[in-house]
Amino acid sequence: MSIQPRLKGVFSPVLTPFNADHSPDPDRFARHCRWLIDQDVGLAVFGTNSEANSLSVGEKRALLEALVASGIPPGRLMPGTGACALPDAVELTRAAVAAGCGGVLMLPPFYYKGVSDEGLYRAFASVIDQVADVRLRVYLYHIPPVSNVPITFNLIERLLKRYPGTIAGIKDSSGDWPNTRGMLERFQPQGFDVFAGSESFLLANMRGGGAGCITATGNVNPGPIVKLFKEWTLADADAQQAALDTTRAAFARYPMIPAMKAAIAWKSGRADWGTVRPPLVELDDDQRAGLRQALDAAGFVLPNAGALA
Repeated sequence: MSIQPRLKGVFSPVLTPFNADHSPDPDRFARHCRWLIDQDVGLAVFGTNSEANSLSVGEKRALLEALVASGIPPGRLMPGTGACALPDAVELTRAAVAAGCGGVLMLPPFYYKGVSDEGLYRAFASVIDQVADVRLRVYLYHIPPVSNVPITFNLIERLLKRYPGTIAGIKDSSGDWPNTRGMLERFQPQGFDVFAGSESFLLANMRGGGAGCITATGNVNPGPIVKLFKEWTLADADAQQAALDTTRAAFARYPMIPAMKAAIAWKSGRADWGTVRPPLVELDDDQRAGLRQALDAAGFVLPNAGALA
């Protein structure tokens, strides 16, 4: 029973390709994951930008099994396993650990709002206790703009005290740099790895002692993001960060998931990459044209796009 090395670097919540009937396409999913691995991007499959909460538990398990069967190294995987229903979170987390994944990214149960830290503690603790495996590494997922259920410093402190080693870190998608900085200052010295929730904070996070970033646009702009992760101490790091911000802003003018899928469809020549699962909808013709214009102005390149077709 091997324990994977701690996760560091750039990870992406991998986009889930769908067929015309909105069923997941496991072969295309595996190719996209291989394309990311080849560019040194780790795989936070079943994240927000994976449309994970539009996927069933069975679909996620089947996709995870397909990835491992295709030869994707499980140590580079950080599947999202958080769920509103406790048994779903336990089932997905067990499957990830059994597959040898390097860690899991765990949303809090997010349907009920205004819940207490005590309730959230019980939810996370129940998953950890029921999985009961020393290989489990949990990365908490703090995304209050979407979940409306924050992960507080007091909750982190309590979980770290009860489950040292198992509670491995956090993805902070608050968009609030002082919050990320506070996590770095308070918890990074305890071996709690802090990942910025987008490349917009990558340089600041690295300068603060962070572990990297888990970012949507890793799906479409992996090379320059990885380059900054590796070169954040160099003199041109601020210029690299500014270039990343320009590309990010081009995507952020539109709904992010449909925009990234539209970019892959454009560059790969495979139109069905644009397909999203309801309730999301694809970009319309005007939006696609505007996105292409903005990306061309930013000098956007999708390397080896044919591998994604």
